[in-house]
Amino acid sequence: MLLLLLLVLSLGAASLLMAATASSAALARRQTLQTQQQLAAAREALIGYAVSHGRLPRPSSSAQDGHESVQPCNDERSCTGWLPWATLGLTPGDAWGKLLQYSVTPAFTVAPVVLTTVVGTKRIIARRGGELVYVQGYPSCEQSAQCMPAVVWSAGPRNLGTSTLGVPQASVDLDNLDEQANALASDTFIVRADSGEGALAVPGGPYSQQFAWVPIRPLLLRMAAAILPPPPPG
Repeated sequence: MLLLLLLVLSLGAASLLMAATASSAALARRQTLQTQQQLAAAREALIGYAVSHGRLPRPSSSAQDGHESVQPCNDERSCTGWLPWATLGLTPGDAWGKLLQYSVTPAFTVAPVVLTTVVGTKRIIARRGGELVYVQGYPSCEQSAQCMPAVVWSAGPRNLGTSTLGVPQASVDLDNLDEQANALASDTFIVRADSGEGALAVPGGPYSQQFAWVPIRPLLLRMAAAILPPPPPG
């Protein structure tokens, strides 16, 4: 009888553990999807701002204010920071309560942007077969080989970033080399699929960041269309 009771208790505990694991995985999927949607909304808001104002916004000067800095950003480093969510009319933070981060080409923050000569400076690289390769942009950004005007990203659930309260977040992992590189980057960013929590060692280490970027040609076309004079009546 005692053995039967122990068996029933063990099965009950196992069922609860499986239910908790399934619930945790479902929550993680919802948070990932929500953050993807927030990144997409941020990209569209940035494009809309550029069409309306003739330029892209500067990063926010404060983690808790959310408005773009009043000071110009003249180089890649000063043009990298937090997404100015209040300026763009967005809610702050991703699904994990961390501020979205933002890096913009300096020339795109000064109106009027000279659409015929401006060059984006943001590059996206990825790991393929253990090697880093360009997937958006080129080693040298030129008019004939354009890079991206801006990128926006989430630090993900586990490592780095800044909370919506303005508190820098620590890194749970120590070997997340690609995430650490992105935390210091201002023009070239590493984008990978989520490595999964507790995954075996992979090149670049654990990774859970998510990125979106503003495509340059559609942006230039929409900005150009916004400044064209209206057609004559009739």
